[in-house]
Amino acid sequence: MRGKIARKIWFVCLVVMMAAFFNYGREANAETPKPKHEMRAAWIATVKNIDMKAGMDKSAYTQWVESTLKELKEMNFNTVVFQVKSTEDALYPSKLAPWSKYITGKKQGTDPGYDPLQIMLDKAHEYGMELHAWVNPYRVTMPGDKLSDLASNNVAIKHPDWVVKYGSQYYLNPGIPAAKDYLIDTVKELVKNYDIDAVHMDDYFYPYRIAGQVFPDQETFKKYGDGFDNIDDWRRNNVSQLVREMNGAIKKVKPWVQLGISPFGVWRNIEDDPTGSDTQAGQTDYDDLFADTRQWIKDGSIDYITPQIYWSRELEVANYSVLLKWWSHEVTTYANVHPVNLYIGLADYKVGNNFDQAWYNPYELPGQILDNRASGVAKGQMHFSLQQIEKNALGYADILDNEIYNYQALTPATPWNGVALPKKPHKVKAKRTGGGVELSIKDKKHKDARKYVIYRFDGKKEGDYNNPENIVGVAYNKKGITTFEDRGAKSDEDYTYGITSVSPTGVESKDAKKVKVD
Repeated sequence: MRGKIARKIWFVCLVVMMAAFFNYGREANAETPKPKHEMRAAWIATVKNIDMKAGMDKSAYTQWVESTLKELKEMNFNTVVFQVKSTEDALYPSKLAPWSKYITGKKQGTDPGYDPLQIMLDKAHEYGMELHAWVNPYRVTMPGDKLSDLASNNVAIKHPDWVVKYGSQYYLNPGIPAAKDYLIDTVKELVKNYDIDAVHMDDYFYPYRIAGQVFPDQETFKKYGDGFDNIDDWRRNNVSQLVREMNGAIKKVKPWVQLGISPFGVWRNIEDDPTGSDTQAGQTDYDDLFADTRQWIKDGSIDYITPQIYWSRELEVANYSVLLKWWSHEVTTYANVHPVNLYIGLADYKVGNNFDQAWYNPYELPGQILDNRASGVAKGQMHFSLQQIEKNALGYADILDNEIYNYQALTPATPWNGVALPKKPHKVKAKRTGGGVELSIKDKKHKDARKYVIYRFDGKKEGDYNNPENIVGVAYNKKGITTFEDRGAKSDEDYTYGITSVSPTGVESKDAKKVKVD
């Protein structure tokens, strides 16, 4: 990754080169609101070592985590979605799953000698960022992998009767109740042992259809399908039951930990359902993956949904703008139990690399973010994936840094998981240091703060707490004694700081604790 200064130099060059070709600034300079709360997440994919190389020792891994999260923080991202279970394995010590081969590059089950998740989690929270632990529930192998490659304590080896082969991959059979219970137990273990902010699943439920092949679960349907007239409805119920029970298990362990799902971007095409989207997608959530996203929204089984709208605003068969409007309607119409936060999955990997020429405009993806904001419903986005942000094709990441994410934002709240208003910090002190201003937050009397938001105002008076440009940082509560260093403070300026508390569900205190620095 390049540093902040290098990014700005490159951005200036980009402006000069691209202005004549892409109607520079048309989208980015449009009048759009600056939301105080906005999900800004980067997916970090570990499967096949997409975003993380294998074989790092603890020191090298820690350095990689530090540099990666530092750069994301400098770009004002506020969340990392870290893949910790990709193929019935784990990137942390687990009693239920073997070590992932993607951390060591060796045979599955090889202990790396350190805890990758804990290191990533600690560093994310040190930077005031959320960590969503990304799990893939049913996948046992990737294409070309053999069952003999798996560790002896892999669930697929211990319970071969739970496993089915479809195409060139193996999966846990979603129709077997014991397999479902195992998957829920793995998530319970994860939530119990780690201070994560959310559990995250993506679009891999029943596998994408393969032409000419039938998913081999007909005997399972005969055994467990009582009450269902057809196998498709039974399959959808299997997935919905997993989601519903997993959410309940998470909330029983830690009520504030969210469950979020990032499904394929099309629920159903309008030709198959008049309430579907005006698209012609080759596969859909409902009909092919048996993932009834609408039902999850209705049930309140999830806290957020991040449809992968991986298409441009010019593509006819699956148009970004059409789908943004459609998903916005879904969460406003069907969230009967509690609200469901809508984030959008963005196709960073297509920038400068797709048959659709719209992706050769470096403002296509930034423009999509502005459209999300303008929708009034979407509360942010997730970027796939880290390596694309690092590669910065066409300079699009510089545009994000300089024009779109050029101020900090808080992650959206989930008050339905706990609406209690936290008290403002009990005591705050400030002192100048060689690097800026150090704030010390002492709050042992109050147990209701998970984080603190630090606002800085020029001069001797408080300013607007609703203006996110006044936010200089977020700090996780460190057992009642928390420090934060504002390195952007100048030695010859007077400041007024206001520090608010944030509950585990993201609810911010009504009042702030004020401290002045002369």
